[in-house]
Amino acid sequence: MKLGAFSISLSVKDLQKSKDFYEKLGFSQMGGNMEHNYVILKNGDHIIGLFQAMFDGNMLTFNPGWDQNAQNLETFDDVREIQKRLKEQGVELQKEADENTSGPEHIYLKDPDGNMILIDQHR
Repeated sequence: MKLGAFSISLSVKDLQKSKDFYEKLGFSQMGGNMEHNYVILKNGDHIIGLFQAMFDGNMLTFNPGWDQNAQNLETFDDVREIQKRLKEQGVELQKEADENTSGPEHIYLKDPDGNMILIDQHR
């Protein structure tokens, strides 16, 4: 399966304080908006999303169709195809994609230890 770009999405209490901290580690903002309570930071190929009051806990995030620079990939596995393959393998999904649609969509699942995984397709 081609899952696309990888990042970790952190639920933070104080967006500005967290942004300042990660900038000290060499990260710089590549997306998001403080006014919308989230920023996306990058250091080399490493991406961290900081989200204030948007969800509980932290998540592993994959973006089918994007590379690590949020640029469109020529070919990719659609999230609905990924969902189909996961379900065929007996993986339980917390949120399923509508298989009768195309374009942007997402699914949620948990690993055996309860860690949330978001597969979020933007195109």
